[in-house]
Amino acid sequence: MKLYIETLGCAMNMRDSEHMISELKKQGYTSVTDDAKEADLILINTCSVREKPERKLFSEIGQFARLKKQGAKIGICGCTASHMGEEIIKRAPSVNFVLGARNISKISEIIHKDKAVEVAIDYDDSTYVFDTARNTGIKALLNISIGCDKKCAYCIVPHTRGKEISIPLDLILSEADKLAKNGVKELMLLGQNVNNYGVRFSLPHSRIDFTGLLKELSKIEGIERIRFTSPHPLHMDDAFLEEFASNPKVCKSIHMPLQSGSTRILKSMRRGYSKEWYLNRVAKLKSLVPDVGIGTDIIVGFPTESEEDFADTIDVLEQVGFDTVYSFVYSPRPHTESFGWGEEGSVPKEVASYRLTYLQDKHKEILRQKAKNEIGKIHRVLIENVRTGEVVFSEGRSDNGKLIKIPNKALNIGDILEIQITQSDGGSLIGDMLQ
Repeated sequence: MKLYIETLGCAMNMRDSEHMISELKKQGYTSVTDDAKEADLILINTCSVREKPERKLFSEIGQFARLKKQGAKIGICGCTASHMGEEIIKRAPSVNFVLGARNISKISEIIHKDKAVEVAIDYDDSTYVFDTARNTGIKALLNISIGCDKKCAYCIVPHTRGKEISIPLDLILSEADKLAKNGVKELMLLGQNVNNYGVRFSLPHSRIDFTGLLKELSKIEGIERIRFTSPHPLHMDDAFLEEFASNPKVCKSIHMPLQSGSTRILKSMRRGYSKEWYLNRVAKLKSLVPDVGIGTDIIVGFPTESEEDFADTIDVLEQVGFDTVYSFVYSPRPHTESFGWGEEGSVPKEVASYRLTYLQDKHKEILRQKAKNEIGKIHRVLIENVRTGEVVFSEGRSDNGKLIKIPNKALNIGDILEIQITQSDGGSLIGDMLQ
C-alpha cells in the first residue's frame, strides 16, 4: 500500500512524520508517494503556529477528499489535531481519524479504527522505541524530549504537546548509535526547550542535564557533528556555553529565540529573561567562540509594543548581528493567554507590517556586510547536496551554520572539506576547495 504524507511546521513535526512512516511500514504501507491520487492513506501532519491553520487545514481536507481514490483513508495528525480533536471529523466527515502530536506512537492502532480520535496531551510515549529508518542519509533528526513546561503568552505548544518529559539517555544513545551505523554524520537534537533536558523523566533515571547529554553523544563513533534546536535563553548557563565552545563535535551555530528586544514586552510574553540577560549570554558566547553563528526568532507587533519597544528589538538585532532571523507579525492563537486579551493593546496591522519590513530590510543589510567580511575565510564544510547537468555545483554547511555553494564541482555527499570563500552574492557565500 502507498502512503502520502504532508508535513507542515517545525522540525519536530518532520521527525514525527518520520516516526509515522516507519511505524506504518509494519502495517503494509511500504511505499511513500508524492502523488496523493494514488495513495491508500493520506496524512496531514498539521502545525498550529502558522497563520490561519484551521482555515487552511479544512481547505486541504476538501482538496484531498475530492482527488483521493476510492477506499483511501485520510488522517489528520499533529498540533492542530491536538487542540481541535473531534471537531475536525464533525466539520469534515471525509476524515477517517485524528491523531494528536502527543500520540504519534498510536498510529498503527488508529488507522484500523474509523472516526477514532486520540489527542490526549498527557499521553506519554517518551519510552516508546520507534523503528530506525534505514537510508536516512548523512543527517538525521533525533528527539531528546517531548512537550513544553513554559507558559509563553503567545504559544499554543504546551496545549498541543503537553508537559515536558525527557527521553531516557539509554534510548537516545542507542538511537544515535544506530543512526551512525547507517551512515549518519550529523545529528539534529530536537526538543521544545532542548537545553532543559533532564528536567523530568517518566521512570526513575540518573541525574543528567543537556551539557551531560552532549558529552555522552559526542563519544559515539561515526557522529561527527551535533546540532540542536531550540535552546531557551533562560537555560544557557556558563557550563552549557563552555561545553558548546569546547566540544569539537558540537557545531558552532546556535538558535537563540529572542522574540523581542524589549524587557517590558518579554515580561508580557512570559519569556523569563530580559534584554540584558540575552545580550549577556551572547557576549559570553562570542567571547568563547568569536565566529559563532547565531539565529533567532522575532515577533513584531505584540500587544502594547511601542516604538521604543521596537527600537529595543532593532538594537539587539544590530548588536548581535544574527546570521538567520525568522520574523513574524504577532498573530493570536486560541488556547493562549494573549488570545484572551482580545483587541486590548493591539498594534494596528499597518504599523506591525511596517515594523516587520523595516526589521527584515535591516537584517538584509547586516547579512550583506557579514557576507563581504567572509571573503578569504576558510570553513570546514559538510557536503550535503550535489547538482549535475547543465549547471554543476555542490553545497553544504560550515561548522558555524553558513550555507556555502561550490560551483563547477560535483563533490562527494558526506565529505567534510576545507572551503575558502571567494565571493559573496547578496547574503550568499560562494567558495572553492583549498588546493
